[in-house]
Amino acid sequence: MTLVAERPVRATAPAAPKRRKRANVLPYLLIAPTLVATAYLLLYPLVRNVVISLQEFGLPQLVRGDARFVGLANYVQVLHDPEFWAVVRRTLWFTAINVVLIMVLSTSVALLLVRLGKWLRLLVMGGLVLTWATPIIAATTVFQWLFQSRLGVVNWALTSLGFEEYRNYTWFADGEATFGILVTLIVWQSVPFAALSLYAAMITVPQELYEAARIDGAGAWRVFSTITFPVLKAMFGLITCLEVIWVVKAFVQIWVISQGGPGQATTTLPVYAFQVAQSLQRYDLGAAVSMLMVVLLVLALLAYFRQLYRQEREA
Repeated sequence: MTLVAERPVRATAPAAPKRRKRANVLPYLLIAPTLVATAYLLLYPLVRNVVISLQEFGLPQLVRGDARFVGLANYVQVLHDPEFWAVVRRTLWFTAINVVLIMVLSTSVALLLVRLGKWLRLLVMGGLVLTWATPIIAATTVFQWLFQSRLGVVNWALTSLGFEEYRNYTWFADGEATFGILVTLIVWQSVPFAALSLYAAMITVPQELYEAARIDGAGAWRVFSTITFPVLKAMFGLITCLEVIWVVKAFVQIWVISQGGPGQATTTLPVYAFQVAQSLQRYDLGAAVSMLMVVLLVLALLAYFRQLYRQEREA
């Protein structure tokens, strides 16, 4: 018995903290490459853009590499330019029209998907996915063909219906018409994502709530306003914010179709920043315009989130 009692006991307790420490560090090591790549692809361009906006950076500085810092002079010059504020107002108007149409149409499509049968739902969802997957350049080119003055399908259809004034009508020479075409294009590209996201959220709402509302005699609008929207308010807010970002930064569609024209009818902030940087070769002013666009967008989203947070607290 004494031999058993005197046998040394293994000291295994200290090993546990080391294993726990390795286990705590391992997840960070696994995501480190992704974080580094993200920082390089997102943060570095942002920081570089800020630096350029604070420098005198034109074509000579791009070639010689001797840009000097001028502080906030570029921002002062941009903010004192009346054309910049005209572009800001046009961008806000363009964004408001697009986002309202996107949210109304996507909500309607999502409600339709909830009520469709299995096969019709799959057919509609397949069409939405194909629309969403269409490359931006390809979709923009198709819209150019549709509204082409001589061989466009739109002019042919309108002329066939008796609207002779649209024979050989040049849509892209009219500022308002070009503006409307761009709104239609961006809404068409945006609705699939918003509609599918809202549909995925709607099917999570408990059916018992809808059944109780129908028993009480509530109509479709009453059910949506008292059940669907309040329950999914956070999702509606998230989709709205994402669509605001998507519309504000829309550049390819506008540049390919009109390059901001005719005149300045479709020039928004991204297009204006590109025009200043490339046409005038004032990369410092272009960087300042793009940073002001980011600031305006962040302020708008912060105001919206603040209002949403206040409503949630009151509820």
